[in-house]
Amino acid sequence: MTGSDREGDRRDSSRTLPLPPLREVIARHGLSANRALGQNFLFDLNLTGRIARAAAPLDQGTVIEIGPGPGGLTRALLDLGAREVIVIERDRRFQPVLAEISAAYPGRLQIIDGDALKVDAAKLGSAPRRIVANLPYNVATPLLMAWLEAGTAFASLTLMFQKEVADRLVAKPRTKDYGRLSIAAQWRADVKRLFDIPPRAFTPPPKVTSTVVQLIPRSEPLYPADAAMLEKVAAAAFGQRRKMLRQSLRQVSPQAEEVLLATGIAPTARGEELSVEQFCALARAFKKKGPPIGPHAGL
Repeated sequence: MTGSDREGDRRDSSRTLPLPPLREVIARHGLSANRALGQNFLFDLNLTGRIARAAAPLDQGTVIEIGPGPGGLTRALLDLGAREVIVIERDRRFQPVLAEISAAYPGRLQIIDGDALKVDAAKLGSAPRRIVANLPYNVATPLLMAWLEAGTAFASLTLMFQKEVADRLVAKPRTKDYGRLSIAAQWRADVKRLFDIPPRAFTPPPKVTSTVVQLIPRSEPLYPADAAMLEKVAAAAFGQRRKMLRQSLRQVSPQAEEVLLATGIAPTARGEELSVEQFCALARAFKKKGPPIGPHAGL
């Protein structure tokens, strides 16, 4: 048994039953990762512990985990003192494994059999709510957007993404990764990259590096703007990155050049050059202008 597989080095005093190593549990139940569900198991206790510690404090409110699988991160959260953990798992093969963990930590683990995309996490448990998860790659972005829209329903989101998604979340203007996701995330939250995890840490190894990111939702968005209009403006600006804004923003309004000039933005600029603040200013200006009138209406 390797050092990364040893269980019990950091046992919580409230545990009533010993838990076998994760690899042993996987073998006993005949479990394997389902690629269709974006599953990759993380057995390394150093890494699961590091993720759990990044989400601290855990002894207040509720920790919500998405897609726990065999429960490696779940164990770390409970071992490090999480008062209440609620896990959402759609793959019923893991129910017996999670039930064993629940029995080992009486009254501290609740298991929800369901699809995280259909569960309103903002209504689970008690505040402060913290989401901690190794997100399935295929649903990571829609889940994040839904949680950010819930605002301060969550104290923090400590999440693992594909590195390329994390790069987009933290990207700054005038970089290749800056785009719609950068604006949406940074407008609603303080975003911080924590650390990378190499493919070899997982079973089976994914083809990409993973990155843990922490988002702290803002009590109010960074700058005033209508969310739907901000998304519309960002989508148009980055839909064809090479186009000047006076062309790309005509999808929003035929008076795009007029709006750009009114907000002090050069019509020849491109989306990647604008800050989040400037995108919000454009969203306010387009919202104020209202729907196009005359022969261009409906374009």
